[in-house]
Amino acid sequence: MSRVKRGTIASKRRKKVIKAAKGYKWRRKSHYRAAKEALLKAGKYAYRDRRTKKRVMRRLWIKRLNNAVRQFDIRYSELIKLQKEKKNEIDRKILSQLAIENPQIFAKIIEELKK
Repeated sequence: MSRVKRGTIASKRRKKVIKAAKGYKWRRKSHYRAAKEALLKAGKYAYRDRRTKKRVMRRLWIKRLNNAVRQFDIRYSELIKLQKEKKNEIDRKILSQLAIENPQIFAKIIEELKK
């Protein structure tokens, strides 16, 4: 009988996992079992942190806005209250970008809200 070589699919799967773990440290980049575990954990962290990133960025925008608004003798909470009263639809992200990149425009917006 002729010789049958097996395991091409399994070896392809293992190679795919090892290739995906490229750049990892130590055993995790070259051993299948460790690489598979590392990829599972990396996937969990990536999924979780895509959501966490949104919270972290919102906190950053709020801190930036609070610092920028205090120059005009207003607190952040007062700014948000004024925005709701005047029905201003500019969100925190845009306001914080304006405060950093275009302070003159930001100042005009604050003056309009104060009126």
